[in-house]
Amino acid sequence: MLIDNVNIKITAGHGGKGAVAFNKGLKSRGPVGGSGGRGGDILGQGVSDLGALLQFRFKKEFSAENGKDGRGRLHDGRSGGDLVLKLPVGTVAHNLTTGREINIEKSGEQILLAKGGLGGKGNFQFRSSRNTTPRYAQPGMPGERFAFRLELKFIADIGFVGLPNVGKSSLLNKLTNAKSKVANYPFTTVEPNLGAYYELILADIPGLIEGSSSGRGLGIKFLRHIERTHILFHFISTESSAPLSDYNIIRKELGAWNMALLKKPERLFLTKSDLATSEELNEKLSALKKIDPQALAISMHDAESMRNVEKILNGIKAEKR
Repeated sequence: MLIDNVNIKITAGHGGKGAVAFNKGLKSRGPVGGSGGRGGDILGQGVSDLGALLQFRFKKEFSAENGKDGRGRLHDGRSGGDLVLKLPVGTVAHNLTTGREINIEKSGEQILLAKGGLGGKGNFQFRSSRNTTPRYAQPGMPGERFAFRLELKFIADIGFVGLPNVGKSSLLNKLTNAKSKVANYPFTTVEPNLGAYYELILADIPGLIEGSSSGRGLGIKFLRHIERTHILFHFISTESSAPLSDYNIIRKELGAWNMALLKKPERLFLTKSDLATSEELNEKLSALKKIDPQALAISMHDAESMRNVEKILNGIKAEKR
């Protein structure tokens, strides 16, 4: 199961309190209270595991270690240990308390989510020529406490979009080592699948339907994953009686979700070309070429058309370098 949207609460460690203590030596009775340790921070660390948000499915609250209290003889309290939360690359951490958004974009990078509280000063820090025996110390400061919504948005080079059953998953399996479920019924793909074609990351987005952007079908859950793809491969099945209508349905849903999606580079593919007669294929391909002169008819069973797809991918790969 892919968890791609979850709410959690985090609390950074509280600072330890300072100590009030005095040296018991006869000739040296000055203040010797140590300061409290700093509370631990909470950090988000990018990882390549897309399933990392699964750890938040049941556990919703996380706390870093508190700083230890100061002691006598100038012994400062130990700082609390930091808590590192593993987050998939592509996660947007929405701070629901402050409104700030934090993006996790690289594997291994660490980003501060909540800062630990400072430790309180011991009475040794308050000594002065006017007050040689301070009898007070500071309490530790509380750590930051926030509510977060963690939203996973894939970062992929190419996003596969289209209505259900247009062959997106089949093509992903053909081009990569992905093992997406394939069957001839609506919504075979119920969660996004990724595959790698050399250094290109391909994302198969579950099939959209009319009304996806307003909550129909599965699309609204996955439209956000398209936002971070660089290029869209738009698939339309030869089995469709109205290819242009299918194209416009998807474009309408993309624009309703985010107008910026309509500005992404796009390539059109007429899939399952082996299921149509030459006359039907030419008619439907000609209609799509009015939108994209480079529109291409493809079939999983036609080696030449697969080579044409690979040429397109190789061209994109070369431009990426």
